[in-house]
Amino acid sequence: MQNWLDLNQYTDSVDSGFVPLFVYAIFGSSRQLAVGPVALVSLLVSNVLSSIVDSSDELYTELAILLAFMVGVMECLLGLFRLGWIIRFISHSVISGFTTASAIVIALSQAKYFLGYSIVRSSKIVPLIKSIISGADGFSWPPFVMGSVILAILLIMKHLGKTRKSLRFLRAAGPLTAVLSGTIFVKIFNPSSISLVGDIPQGLPSFSIPRAFGYATSLIPTALLITGVAILESVGIAKALAAKNGYELDSNQELFGLGVANIFGSFFSAYPTTGSFSRSAVNHESGAKSGLSGIVMGVLMGCALLFMTPLFEYIPQCALAAIVISAVIGLVDYEEAIFLWGVNKKDFLLWTITSTTTLFLGIEIGVLVGVGVSLAFVIHESANPHIAVLGRLPGTTVYRNTQQYPEAYTYNGIVIVRIDAPIYFANISYIKDRLREYEVEVDRSTSRGPEVERIYFVIIEMAPVTYIDSSAVQALKDLHQEYKLRDIQIAISNPNREVLMTLSRAGVVDLIGKEWYFVRVHDAVQVCLQHVQSLKEIPRAADPSSEERLSPFQRLIKQRAEDSSVAELESGSRDIDPQLEPLLSRKSS
Repeated sequence: MQNWLDLNQYTDSVDSGFVPLFVYAIFGSSRQLAVGPVALVSLLVSNVLSSIVDSSDELYTELAILLAFMVGVMECLLGLFRLGWIIRFISHSVISGFTTASAIVIALSQAKYFLGYSIVRSSKIVPLIKSIISGADGFSWPPFVMGSVILAILLIMKHLGKTRKSLRFLRAAGPLTAVLSGTIFVKIFNPSSISLVGDIPQGLPSFSIPRAFGYATSLIPTALLITGVAILESVGIAKALAAKNGYELDSNQELFGLGVANIFGSFFSAYPTTGSFSRSAVNHESGAKSGLSGIVMGVLMGCALLFMTPLFEYIPQCALAAIVISAVIGLVDYEEAIFLWGVNKKDFLLWTITSTTTLFLGIEIGVLVGVGVSLAFVIHESANPHIAVLGRLPGTTVYRNTQQYPEAYTYNGIVIVRIDAPIYFANISYIKDRLREYEVEVDRSTSRGPEVERIYFVIIEMAPVTYIDSSAVQALKDLHQEYKLRDIQIAISNPNREVLMTLSRAGVVDLIGKEWYFVRVHDAVQVCLQHVQSLKEIPRAADPSSEERLSPFQRLIKQRAEDSSVAELESGSRDIDPQLEPLLSRKSS
């Protein structure tokens, strides 16, 4: 069925490169994306259908066509309901690991055309290697030598085309060279030990309705997986090409276009198609500026179906296998693994898990495990958000993470924390635990201000908090009551409008007190520091009886003096002990 994987029967693959081209040119939004059969999708189709029915059976083709219809419907629904964002939860590490493992499986699946004997059809590496070893008695030299020579030519041409701009055409000419050289050799010498493609039906595909809907349920997982690959590969490629060519791309419209192309393709005996990176790159480098390039490609494919299929009869299968192997070698992304190891060990672990499970447990399980681990990492990061203790940078009113800026200093009796994530039911317990830790574990070596024995104020910087749910609101109320019993006051700094409205509706604003909400961290620190200083002065204050002996006029004079002192403290005009430095000096402000 597939010219990539089952080289005996690839009529459907040719059809996949015909009708979808015209449909996508009308409904798609990318001007350079080239749709058609790709190796990864072909592998998925082959592995699933081979477990249901033999590839020589007519039902095999019917199921492939049904799969195209199902994939098209899913893509259309995702595009219409604007649900393409769902696939963003699959990280690049998962895709890279999955692609690397799939490329190895694809290459091994082509070994039978080099070795001259059949091997088991499997998406797992162990059965493939066992089959290759156990069938070694049937090894044939002619296809091995011919395939190896053609593969070497392809790799050399690809390398020259990649490293030298003047020879860039060699990359595109490589497959044609392989096919022509192999065909000419067979026509001249007619070796019996080299298997050929054989007869291919001539003419355009006829219209037919997909059948075999009784197998639809068993094909749903594969259809979902192919849809995911289509979103990741096609939309990713289309967006990159759109950025390079200076136009906007609607990813949902792109999904809809791919879906319609697959649906119409299924009516003309095509199996699932998606955007091809290599063909799209050729389109881009050739200067394609509109979907007309796809129509031209479709016309050329139609001419080949009408007039050139007899020429394909003598193509050696080992030559086509060499083309496949040379193509998938580039998909083995070991450089990405090296990069991830140096940048992020978690991503490297994710890459390793995905590639290993795909190799040893199969493609479907590999993808599911990779996506599952990826989501587990996301959930873990969300449930354990980054929380930073903030300190004041010397000579400024800026407060930053004390671990990132060791020179930043804190104030005695005040803890300033910044929560770098939305607050919701999954992470509120972690946040409360960390706040309790910060209350106890205070680094006094960099603290300034009045000498006090404990924490009196906890300032929460909420600028990064984009959302807070009802569970977090209730937990914040509980935290306030807990702090209140220990004579600790919460202050909130710079919450966004949505968060502030949620807190207001839940009564948290009134519970904490409107006077404890601030625009800037520095504003909150000034007020808290003022209270800490007043607490420090309490032991030295006169006894209550002396206060009672003051006349009303004397009390008024004293109150005004205290108010003036506070105003000077907040403005920075009052002379302060340099060791305390609660505010900027007059000169720096």
